[in-house]
Amino acid sequence: MRTPFTDDYDDDFLLRTMMGPNAMRIMEELTSFLPIEPGMRILDLGCGMGISSILLAEKHQATVFAADLWISPTDNHRRFEALGLSQRIIPLAADATQGLPFADGYFDMLVSVDAYQYFGTDEAMLPGLLRHVKPGGRVAVAVPGLRRDFPHGEVPPELRPFWGPDMHFYSLAWWRELWAGERGLRLESCREMDCHRQAWADWLRSPNPHAQGDVPMMEAEAGNHFALIQLTGRKV
Repeated sequence: MRTPFTDDYDDDFLLRTMMGPNAMRIMEELTSFLPIEPGMRILDLGCGMGISSILLAEKHQATVFAADLWISPTDNHRRFEALGLSQRIIPLAADATQGLPFADGYFDMLVSVDAYQYFGTDEAMLPGLLRHVKPGGRVAVAVPGLRRDFPHGEVPPELRPFWGPDMHFYSLAWWRELWAGERGLRLESCREMDCHRQAWADWLRSPNPHAQGDVPMMEAEAGNHFALIQLTGRKV
């Protein structure tokens, strides 16, 4: 059985460039549900330091627009150039909440890993993003979430020390309801991802101080509450 692309990749590089649960591993599972062909034009929205974009460009031979609000496109360009991928990945700065600087129908696909939860919980966001995807194109996201909604909306005691207003963790049912209400999208998959445990384990090995700060949260969570939520759909 062939090992995943992610497991063959340079471990030190991945650990230094993660900004949350291993985005390359998550993107690899997410793209296994998508009909990607070489040369497709893909927007990777909220790409962080670009490891999700690297997988799209190197494994799938796509042309990737790597957009992020927090990470300098110059820094990302240097990373892509060092890997020989600067002709396939275009780095840029973008804030999805302020509108995107692309033509209508420009992309074959829009993807987002561990970022959509920060800007996509408003029902107005999805139709705004869909305008940049061609008819028949796909939209796919993977977000940290919950295995089930908290009863009465109350955070369990073991998680309260770590919970904050920027968590934006919701259940599969919550996300399905949000996306199912969009008439311009035919929902194709809505599921909990298989790579959840491994993607988090990868992140907790990272030297990033935020990763080390997440260790006690994940120990307290103990596999009882969190999941990675995948949504994919086709623009109609």
